[in-house]
Amino acid sequence: MDEFDAQYEQFRQLIKIKTPEQALAMIRLFGMSEELAGRIAHRYQREAVEIREKRQPGSVVRDNRVTWYLGPQQGDRCWPVLYDLLKRQPSWDDEGLASLDAASTKVVSMLDHPKEKEFSTRGLVVGYVQSGKTTNFTALIAKAADAGYKFFIVLAGIHNGLRRQTQLRLERQLVEPVIDQWHPLTGPDGDFEPPAGNPAAFFTNRSQQHVLCVVKKNVPRLAKLKDWLAKAPDYLKNCPTLIIDDEADQAGIASKKTNPLIREIIELFPRGGYVGYTATPFANLLVDPTAADLYPKDFVVNLPKPRGHFGTEVLFGREPLDGEDPQDVPDGYDMIRIVPDEEVPLVRPGREEIEDFTPEVDGTLRTAVLYFWLVTAARRVRGTGVPHSTMLVHTSVSTIVHQSFREPLERFRSQVAELIATDDEDLLDELDQLWETETARVPGSEPDFGEEKVPFDLLLGELVGVVDDCRIVLDNSKSVERLDYETGPVVAIAVGGNTLSRGLTLEGLAVSYFVRGASTYDTLLQMGRWFGFRDGYADLPRIWMTAELRDWFRHIATVESEMRRDIDLYMVEDKTPMSFAVRLRNHPALRITAAAKMRDAVKASASYGGQRVQTSYFHTQDAEWLRTNRVAAGRLVDRALRVAGARHEDRSHEGRHVLRDVPYDMILDFLGEYRFHEKSMECDAALLSEYVERRVKAHGGGALKRWNVAVVGNPLGGSPDARYEFAPGVAVDRVLRAKLPGSPDAANIKTLMSRRDAGVDLDLSSIGEISEAALKEARRVQCPETGLLALYPIDRQSPTRRALREPLDAVDQVIGVGLVFPLPRGRDSEVEWYSADLSGVVLDEEEPDSEELELLLEEGAR
Repeated sequence: MDEFDAQYEQFRQLIKIKTPEQALAMIRLFGMSEELAGRIAHRYQREAVEIREKRQPGSVVRDNRVTWYLGPQQGDRCWPVLYDLLKRQPSWDDEGLASLDAASTKVVSMLDHPKEKEFSTRGLVVGYVQSGKTTNFTALIAKAADAGYKFFIVLAGIHNGLRRQTQLRLERQLVEPVIDQWHPLTGPDGDFEPPAGNPAAFFTNRSQQHVLCVVKKNVPRLAKLKDWLAKAPDYLKNCPTLIIDDEADQAGIASKKTNPLIREIIELFPRGGYVGYTATPFANLLVDPTAADLYPKDFVVNLPKPRGHFGTEVLFGREPLDGEDPQDVPDGYDMIRIVPDEEVPLVRPGREEIEDFTPEVDGTLRTAVLYFWLVTAARRVRGTGVPHSTMLVHTSVSTIVHQSFREPLERFRSQVAELIATDDEDLLDELDQLWETETARVPGSEPDFGEEKVPFDLLLGELVGVVDDCRIVLDNSKSVERLDYETGPVVAIAVGGNTLSRGLTLEGLAVSYFVRGASTYDTLLQMGRWFGFRDGYADLPRIWMTAELRDWFRHIATVESEMRRDIDLYMVEDKTPMSFAVRLRNHPALRITAAAKMRDAVKASASYGGQRVQTSYFHTQDAEWLRTNRVAAGRLVDRALRVAGARHEDRSHEGRHVLRDVPYDMILDFLGEYRFHEKSMECDAALLSEYVERRVKAHGGGALKRWNVAVVGNPLGGSPDARYEFAPGVAVDRVLRAKLPGSPDAANIKTLMSRRDAGVDLDLSSIGEISEAALKEARRVQCPETGLLALYPIDRQSPTRRALREPLDAVDQVIGVGLVFPLPRGRDSEVEWYSADLSGVVLDEEEPDSEELELLLEEGAR
């Protein structure tokens, strides 16, 4: 390590106890030269941008948010121990650990520095059902603790089972390995109870320790926690706190008592962060952003799907999204078995029949149970994966119905055990045929699975023990006996309802029998305990459900994929949770979420309707790439004037030219020629072209048939070195767009197009404050069916003096592109979307020209 590296490492250590700004001021105060302090600041800024720019996990993040956390460093206690513990587990390989490390680092970097005087962060992390979200937020807590956060509150669902499971996981992975660093306020067998004495004294005595509290989202418990904390306001003022809301869409959104209590607890901490974790964020994304609520105003992070995870599209397939080749879209494994509608009354009674109901273990339920025992026996032969094996039976929310299953299932288990023990030929033939049929439909030898088929003769030797070991467990809110995987290998048929629907992991889940009705996306997805990891038996899981439920899950898989693409698509820095609302596709027979949680939602335009998109990334060192774009821009302007006869508004005194009434086919030709950077995901040429063509056809050849093309630069100043000519008579001086520090092959200028530029073809003279809403309204009135394409000639050098920017330093002049789409007058798709209502949000937008004008004025003065 050379001298500079050593000094930089000392600076990083200093950031643990000071904000970056305070740390820089301190090293200057101690006599470090301006040159060396500048080098340290520049390296720190570059590394901070690299954390922000990580493609995995994707994110939407609040504009101008400072990234301060660069990842684990020497002297950390909690994260290194957690990392080593996970590394010793066979289920974690190097790739999985690297993904966990990157994801948790990115989320910590989205928080505020714990030494800031005041902050209140709101964020959301979107995972997959049963994908390891608990481990992700455990890693977040570990790194935040190492970085200086002191108090951690985990809101662990609404059921005792999930709270206990979460407490045990955090104790094993976080507390026990570094017990001197932690003081838990709660234990596995009891929710929060106020400790004796004043909380201020309680915390003061343990000021060097981190405090952990795992509490249910239960009104009495939360009220006790709030009242206890309120007794120590002076302590809370100086306590950087992180609140993790597991299953963040449950109970905390639109609830009359729980939601206010959570917000009141958050407000007790002047230095606090709130991060929700969920796989079903539909309700969270539809909260009113202007209300004092839990909308993720600061960031939304999309966790990558872990390798080997069984998700909705893996099991059910999905429909192609805009721009996708249907051949590339997964159609789902052949693991779904249909329960005929006529069999549903055998396992799910009507309301009037609940009291006297007795289910029948026949038809598909009988087959499912037999297959479960075969799978469990085969897994014992293989000897891999978790030692537990579970079957889920979920047909009703009623605990009376759950209870009614015990006797028929016990009777069936006893009958099968006796028949196997006596080598009953009919049963063995049935089992043999069932095994051969299922393993033929989903061969373990497929590349996705890499397993060898277990011959029936081999698993038969394990079958007697499996059936004998199998327990029938009723797991619901009234159960005394519950699923418990802590006391040894479990073989169980779990019959239950809501307690099995949220967060709780069914270990070794192999077979699901699911005919429970539901009316919302989030409820259905959370009931799907079959999602997750199936190490050692990925070829064997099966799900029995009705055809209608299968189709609903396929639709939800499409919604999920579209939602995640929205988050990934708009992770560029000029889109934020307060300026871009993630859109959720509707279904004619299902609600996105409960009606109360949708009360503030609004219908959203499909795809690009009403949107402003722009290029932010450029290949500045690829001369051919840059030349191609210059030629495409020049050809568009030339053809618009010569071939299409576009009306030319020469506003060169403003550095503007507007060509009106350009036919859409020329726009499509340009989109086919111009090469967008692959990181400018919102500027996908195929998607843009497809959307334009769809709008043209859907509205009888009216909408988007005509376009305005604008050239946006600076007024001609007489210097040939600054001048850029697109076509004869269409010239401006180039604009300056400096880049963020980072990779030279992905130069990110952040903001290309100002709000005023987005209305360059409109009369804005009557508009006072130019807001997004005002621009959309002006376009609706003046150009309701006309799109805008703006071309920017960007100076290849683009010098800068801004602290967080670097000169563009491209090998040729750069062409930037911005497109503005009018709102559709009606529906521009057969599908409806909903989103949060951002119409009341007031944002301060960075104007890209500010430094440029300053440099031009200086030049003029010289």
